[in-house]
Amino acid sequence: MLDTKDFSFFESQNSFDFKAFFTKILGYWSWFLVSLIIAFTIAYQVNIRKQKIYGVSTTIAYKEENNPFFTSNTSLVFNWGGTSDQVQTLTTTIKSRSHNEMVVKELNYFIEYLRQGKYNIEDAYGEVPFYVNINKNLPQLKGHLINIRFVSQNEYEMTINFEEPSVALLNYTTETESKTNVVVGEFKKRYKIGEQVSLPFLHWKLELTDNPGFYDGSSHMVRFADFNATVNKYKDIDIQTDVKGGAILELNLQGTNKARMVDYLNGTVKKLISRQLQAKNQFATNTIAFIDSTLVAMEGQLKNTEDELKNFSKDKNIFEVELGGEKYTSQITDLDVEKDLINRKLAYYNTLKTYLVNSVDFSKLPAPSVAGIDDPNIVANVARLTALSAERSEMSYAVKNDKKFKDFDSQMEALKKVLLENISSAKGAIQYDLSAVNRKIGFAENTIKRLPEQQQELVKINRKYDLNKNVYNSFLEKRSEADIVRAANLSDIQFIDSAKDTGGGLMGPKTSVNYVLALFLGLLVPLLLVFGITIIDNTIKNTDDITKLTKIPILGVVGKKNTRGNLSVYEKPKSALAESFRAVRSSLQFLYKRQQAGSKTLMLTSSISGEGKSFCSINIATVFALSEKKTVIVGLDLRKPKIFDDFNIENTIGAVNYLIGQKTLDEITQATPIPYLDFIPAGPIPPNPAELIMGETMKEMLDELKEKYDYIILDTPPVGLVSDALELTPFCDATLYIVRQNVTKKEMLSLVNNKHKRGELNNISIVFNDFEQKAKYGYGYGYGYGYGNYSNGYHEVEKPENPIRALFERLFKKNR
Repeated sequence: MLDTKDFSFFESQNSFDFKAFFTKILGYWSWFLVSLIIAFTIAYQVNIRKQKIYGVSTTIAYKEENNPFFTSNTSLVFNWGGTSDQVQTLTTTIKSRSHNEMVVKELNYFIEYLRQGKYNIEDAYGEVPFYVNINKNLPQLKGHLINIRFVSQNEYEMTINFEEPSVALLNYTTETESKTNVVVGEFKKRYKIGEQVSLPFLHWKLELTDNPGFYDGSSHMVRFADFNATVNKYKDIDIQTDVKGGAILELNLQGTNKARMVDYLNGTVKKLISRQLQAKNQFATNTIAFIDSTLVAMEGQLKNTEDELKNFSKDKNIFEVELGGEKYTSQITDLDVEKDLINRKLAYYNTLKTYLVNSVDFSKLPAPSVAGIDDPNIVANVARLTALSAERSEMSYAVKNDKKFKDFDSQMEALKKVLLENISSAKGAIQYDLSAVNRKIGFAENTIKRLPEQQQELVKINRKYDLNKNVYNSFLEKRSEADIVRAANLSDIQFIDSAKDTGGGLMGPKTSVNYVLALFLGLLVPLLLVFGITIIDNTIKNTDDITKLTKIPILGVVGKKNTRGNLSVYEKPKSALAESFRAVRSSLQFLYKRQQAGSKTLMLTSSISGEGKSFCSINIATVFALSEKKTVIVGLDLRKPKIFDDFNIENTIGAVNYLIGQKTLDEITQATPIPYLDFIPAGPIPPNPAELIMGETMKEMLDELKEKYDYIILDTPPVGLVSDALELTPFCDATLYIVRQNVTKKEMLSLVNNKHKRGELNNISIVFNDFEQKAKYGYGYGYGYGYGNYSNGYHEVEKPENPIRALFERLFKKNR
């Protein structure tokens, strides 16, 4: 039954060795170098391919401007309101879709002027020698590059590549899309500069700018962009409020073309000023429109009265007829004018009341002064209601905030209630004045009835004429007053600094940021790879790993092979590698001293193939032979024999032939170039290698070898794969278990632990093979290998390794 202690190696794997990980990182310096080179190369290519980003700004201020012609005696009131919330309204309006749509259409910013740069297509607005006048009522080709090449000073060639049989069109007035069929391929045609181009997909005139320069032979591109996409791009304008002055706004744009941004910033502010002034003049505009419509009607009445007076004056002595009626005419005219004014006031109040009750848009209300109303409460409230209504209508295109609209509606509703109460009280006072005027007119009319008939008729005509004339002149006076006020109005929005290209404003690309990012990624990627390798890699790295996983002693540590073949000790007997094998020999001799004298049998095995078992067998045997001890290597890896190639010996006959009784020991024993060292190859691969090793013949062969040799080295199959080596344990004085750096898995040591505890492997020790004391393999102690400068004079000096070759060998390392 297995003991749970056999699996204690799992517990040791839970702790992470940060020191080993750090030293391993240093060992992979080449990965970091390559990664940094790639990252910085990519960053450099990105930086040189990115277009430069510039920033342009303009500063505006909101300040409520009072009309210079507005005094306390002026009848018209057009004030837009106080500065409350106006800055926020301006900010919202500038970012609104409707405002930016108007600016884009006015500047034709959906037309892109382009040129081919070194790496990409660049915005050439303001730099091309031409501009195009399009017919906005007809659709234009959307999204396709239109190549323009000037073939002469008066002619250009237009080229368009059509990849599909139909193309998209866009009408920039109605913003409607459509499609039309085209011929797939290259469309090419020449036109005169200024010639009207009328194609199913294009309607324009190409005109030269005021200063085109040398443009003959130059090539450019034009593209009609998506209208909504263009508007959305400018909606992202950055707006900053001055902390020291809340009514000061700074508008900022970033892009690749400074000329385009300068024109847009100035254009959007001018459009904002125009719209704000238009809203501010709305009251005056409504009043002028009302007066104009009234004057048209009054002109007709006045003309009819004049004609009536002319017809009456025919064949009469008008002076004799007027005599006696003049004083009555003047008196009744004054009363009629006074009555007309009262009636106009009543009519305005009635109209205003109906409008307030039945309508929701009050932006078209005329000024109360047109009806002669000078009540300051009514005049101010109507002006405020008109301004609020216009502002709410404006905001409906800018924001979708229901709370904001409810606030406006609440204010307007309150004003409506106040106005309705003002109207009710004002009408009562006017009714009293009307009754008094009517009584006076009645008394005057009774007096006139005593005059002769012709005088009565003349007084009646003059009365009508004078009334119409007075009313007409009164309206003309009001209209002139409204015109003066509207012309003198100033916008509340003012430029402080208009947008201008002053030569600077470079914002990016942030090349330093890209290089910092490249440094970060260049270090992070290989770091993660090394970390992943560390986590996934479960191989033995150093002697500490071995001591943590097993109590089997480490007999020695063998360095990396420094020769092409496996005869490393023989070829370089003074190398550090040879010394490491001599250290193993010394340790073995110490073990043998505790045993009986005579020939010693040493078995070498491992967990799996490729751990250097045959390499260690040859070189351990070589160091024994070099000490003039008769040594023989017996190839007992009957399933996969290897060693014969190292000695240039054929594997036609060997241990298998002896074990099956075909050959004698002398017939299978081969001499090697190394004095005192013989070799018995494995021979042909048998169908039953395990049975041959278990047979009595194996014991006979080993007994016979002990009589002839001082040391017998058995090269056996891996114990982790087959059980052949376990059958040889009773015949061996010691067993060397080969562990190879970066090859042997940690869990493999559990196998040898179990077999050792069960007694299947006796007198066993570990040889740590292929050890390289470099950072990427962790850290170790060397055990007689690698003393650095202290080894000078003791070991053979090797040629320095070519760093370039070493780099490629590390990157493309193959297991030997």
